[in-house]
Amino acid sequence: SAEHIPALLPIEEGAYPDPWSTGMFNQELKNGSSHFYLAYSGDALVGYAGFWLVLEEAHITKLTVVAPLRRRGLGKTIIRFLLDKGAALGATVARLEVRESNIAARNLYAQLGFEHIGLRKGYYTKSKESAVVMALRLKPRSRAAE
Repeated sequence: SAEHIPALLPIEEGAYPDPWSTGMFNQELKNGSSHFYLAYSGDALVGYAGFWLVLEEAHITKLTVVAPLRRRGLGKTIIRFLLDKGAALGATVARLEVRESNIAARNLYAQLGFEHIGLRKGYYTKSKESAVVMALRLKPRSRAAE
């Protein structure tokens, strides 16, 4: 909800050269295709992630873990949660873009079975860095399994 956005912003700004703005997070709240989740450890926000469900695709828009907890398996747990949610909602494929230079994230996605399917040159606005497009086929699940 909108009250969570102020807690997201410092994490977002510390994690990305092109961070999402308050307005972008607000758009997620209004987007009927958006499924966005926060991860807590006790009362502490430790990560967040989301996807857009468009037809049979779960397009992953965001996966962020707070800096002190990176490379400890939390990102993998969160992405598996997203994949399960997407599959439960009828998605048959998950797609995402990741910075070409973000080797740690690319390796994480590859470990989970994502394949490199393309490159979007100059994708990121401020840095002009290219994005690697990755995809993963999802196993169908019925909503009853939810």
